[in-house]
Amino acid sequence: MTSDRRLEILRAIVDEYVETQEPVGSKVIAEKNSLGISPATIRNEMAVLEEEGLITQPHTSAGRIPTDLGYRLFVDKLSEVKPLSGAERRAIETFLHGSNDLEELLKRSAKLLADITKQVAVVKYPIIGEGREQMAISGTAHLARSGDGNSLSKILEALEEQVVLLRLLNDAHPTVQVTIGSEQQDANLQSTSLVTVGYGFDSNPVGALGVLGPTRMDYAGSISAVSAVARYVGRYITESAQ
Repeated sequence: MTSDRRLEILRAIVDEYVETQEPVGSKVIAEKNSLGISPATIRNEMAVLEEEGLITQPHTSAGRIPTDLGYRLFVDKLSEVKPLSGAERRAIETFLHGSNDLEELLKRSAKLLADITKQVAVVKYPIIGEGREQMAISGTAHLARSGDGNSLSKILEALEEQVVLLRLLNDAHPTVQVTIGSEQQDANLQSTSLVTVGYGFDSNPVGALGVLGPTRMDYAGSISAVSAVARYVGRYITESAQ
């Protein structure tokens, strides 16, 4: 089990790498974070984090990047979810309020989630009276900044298969779930992370929504956006059923 100080250093590495997409060195961590320790001490702690498989050195630079295991620990220890700004909350209310029915609402939800998170957004919803499910997807253009052409083509290929998308959301829970990198069942998606949640009635979700993006995504922000949109959709469904 890594120490609290190393967890703070891991958090700093994740935050800096998400922001800059560049390997992170001890000097940057010391300058940008009030950890009260020297770059030399940070380097020693980074060496332990590397031994634990939580960060890795992508090439000969002094910087490190998080591994899938590092992201998993970061997400599991995430004590605070980044709150949406007042403008973002109002945008959700305004954008979704004009929907005339559930299908339109959920298509709008996919576009809104993609716009807020700058990731690919996926929504699964039932077709009332037909006993089948429909998918809405938005934001695939955001994938262009997520990796090399080879991995991008594989991700797009997977997203074109509706059965893959349905499977991604089939296990969604009433609470937010995060699937990171190598945890993805589909080999073509193992350079990505997925944030999902079920929506509808509290103990009985009728559908699911989520965002898919690179493993270096802003997890706190994505979790917050997915949760907020799911709450709004759930309220719409509950009120419509009354």
